[in-house]
Amino acid sequence: MSRFFSIFALVLGLAGSALAQEFSGLARIDAEASRIMAAGRDGVRVELTLSQGVPYRLFTLDNPPRLVLDFQEVDWTGLSARDLLQTDRIAQAQFGTYVPGWSRMVLDLGQPLGVEQAELRVDPVTGAAVLRLQMQPVGAEEFAAAAGAPKDPRWDLPEPAQVVAPAPRGPDALLRVVLDPGHGGIDPGAETGVSDEKTLMLTFARELRELLLRSGGFEVELTRDGDHFVSLERRITLAHRAGADVFISLHADSLSEGLAHGAAVYVLSKDASDIASAKLAERHDRGDLLAGVDLSATDDQVADVLLDLARQETRPRTRALAGALAQGMAQQGGPMNRRPVREASFSVLKAADIPSVLIELGFLSSPRDLKNIRTPEWRAAMAQGIRNGLQNWRDADRAKQPLVRN
Repeated sequence: MSRFFSIFALVLGLAGSALAQEFSGLARIDAEASRIMAAGRDGVRVELTLSQGVPYRLFTLDNPPRLVLDFQEVDWTGLSARDLLQTDRIAQAQFGTYVPGWSRMVLDLGQPLGVEQAELRVDPVTGAAVLRLQMQPVGAEEFAAAAGAPKDPRWDLPEPAQVVAPAPRGPDALLRVVLDPGHGGIDPGAETGVSDEKTLMLTFARELRELLLRSGGFEVELTRDGDHFVSLERRITLAHRAGADVFISLHADSLSEGLAHGAAVYVLSKDASDIASAKLAERHDRGDLLAGVDLSATDDQVADVLLDLARQETRPRTRALAGALAQGMAQQGGPMNRRPVREASFSVLKAADIPSVLIELGFLSSPRDLKNIRTPEWRAAMAQGIRNGLQNWRDADRAKQPLVRN
């Protein structure tokens, strides 16, 4: 057994002993006393100071190399990745809520690093705790062999459920809409100043839900109604479980170029309609990587072919939905992107049997868009535009149903 495997087992044992001590309550990070720094010639030292000891575990994932640290809930308030990272040997640090009651930190490693030492020391007087990790470079093959998430129902997202097809509904049934506030928990999405995408989109999703319900004719569910992580796969599963007629993912991204502005509606396509759309799809899909999801085994080619056949029926309805939503928002004053309907390979839109679109309300990298999205009156107008678009699409779609082959 390699040194890396031995240390990995030791850390799981430490997590077990922490559980035996029955730590409870919310631990708070001490941002000023926490740091990730270079150690020795090529190593890395991690020091996280908490207000109290909590159960924890760690593991690594490959492609790209990452270290994942899970804790029974930690309040990360006051901690910033910029201040935490004091070495370029860690490319990125992401932290936040993973699932309710559990928190996660994910470190993107600049190269394969193995954990040589790990300890959680609790002060017997104050109860404060310090987690220290010592990491050193290891070979790529050794790192890959040791990588992988352990299975533990206390920490992990549930396995995808077998979804039973919902019972057929009559032509006059309420339109069942699943709203998907982008990002959440450990994945904040785009950030600027005091605003982040996950919070802004959850606020808008709640407002849109209330408007749709008050308008009548709609049933509405959210993929998340709090600040926690939901994997891309689970978002689609939740839409199927709800028997959704329509799936709308809500986002407000940021592009470093600073040229993108205005609202846009995206539909699924293997080929992006432009470079900016391709970059957005790559950023959105990295959410699962940041949350520690292993993406080494991706879509099966045969399954993709079958799903593409199913999408042949859904694609025209989806494009009509995107057009109706873009028109509805434009009629409420927008502003809309110069190309309001676009295409990109967003994984969250891959439900083969549900018309699914992704709405970018605007871009946080645009001062005008950011001001709009933070303004309740503007959000209310956009919600009305989306409501109007849904109503118009529903009426037109129902009129075409007799023409659809069974």
